[in-house]
Amino acid sequence: MLIDLHEVLQDDGKVVQKDAALEMDTYVSDFGEFPIASKAPVSLKLQNRGERELRIQGSTELTLIVPCDRCLSEVRVPFALQIERDVDMKQTDDERTEALDETSYIEGYHLDVDQLICSEMLVSWPSKVLCREDCRGLCRICGTDLNKHTCSCSDDSSDPRMAQIQEIFRKFKEV
Repeated sequence: MLIDLHEVLQDDGKVVQKDAALEMDTYVSDFGEFPIASKAPVSLKLQNRGERELRIQGSTELTLIVPCDRCLSEVRVPFALQIERDVDMKQTDDERTEALDETSYIEGYHLDVDQLICSEMLVSWPSKVLCREDCRGLCRICGTDLNKHTCSCSDDSSDPRMAQIQEIFRKFKEV
């Protein structure tokens, strides 16, 4: 959804409250594409701080479906986003993008709410997504989900580069 910023930028000190619906149904990033299971409208407060400085504050909650990092089963990951950004509207679109070192969520005098949320999601992305803390993952040989089934694969298929280290551990076990 695009929000016209002309109204806010007309008067110094002007504040505008808006609720904006997210139009995207899938979050797309370098990590992949993830369906959005639930989303709340984005509550925004736009404030002209004078001298063409714009403060954007907002919040929303959404839930993505992300594969578990160990077993690839679907995990519902909730995100509660709190947004606070200051934007210098004296800069061109290219200068703003370069200064923020990210994709611009402001084009001309329009705020792209979906792009703003995508930027915030990238910052809030968890380092590891697990279906449960004790997830056993997939068998490296046959691909069986070890949380649901057991397999008869041997776990001796070690990395040959680790042979020297394993030999050292075997010697210390004997002592």
